[in-house]
Parts: sequence; C-alpha cells; structure tokens
Amino acid sequence: EVQLVESGGGLVQAGGSLRLSCAASGFTFDDYAIGWFRQAPGKEREFVAHITSSAGTDYADSVKGRFTISRDYGKKTVYLEMNGLKPEDTAVYQCSMVFGRRYWGQGTQVTVSA
Repeated sequence: EVQLVESGGGLVQAGGSLRLSCAASGFTFDDYAIGWFRQAPGKEREFVAHITSSAGTDYADSVKGRFTISRDYGKKTVYLEMNGLKPEDTAVYQCSMVFGRRYWGQGTQVTVSA
C-alpha cells in the first residue's frame, strides 16, 4: 500500500525557514517522481515543486529561488526546504505521487506570521 507521510510544518515568522519531509513507502521509491502541493484557506490546491526519479526539479514561479526540493534515496524521503517564507506561503502542504492513481499524504500545516 502506498503511503506518504508529511512532517515538519509549524508556525514561523516571515523571513524564516522550515524543512518539510515526505516519507514514502509501498512503491519503488527510486522509480517515481514526487511533488509538493499546497492549499490555502479558501483557495484551490496549487503546485509547489516536483522532483523526478533522477532528481530533476521544477518549481512554481511563486517559490523559485526560495524553496528547494530534494530526495534521499536511502531514506525514501523527499524534502522541501523553504526559506524566506512569506505570509502568503501559509497553507496545508501535501506531497503526492502517481502509482496507477494519484496518492496524497495527509498534509502538514505551515503558518507564516507577518
């Protein structure tokens, strides 16, 4: 069974940093791309960052230069390093992958105070 478990969210002041983790199991981690998405209150879910099986990366324009996605093949974990956080980054962050169908983690709350 595919499982994606996020951690690392919290409350931080504007300009601060957080590192989110997405621990994966139930599939061959090395072979699949994984993405991070977020949903703010009253808004639609949006793409944040994506990492391919070979560690190629892509980012939403809103986070380029501030966020970094990476993966640890030994730990089967994908990370999202977030620097220079802004109040508009406040959202529930979820990791996701496609294995027959799209799977989502339960999400982790990130709150950035002004």
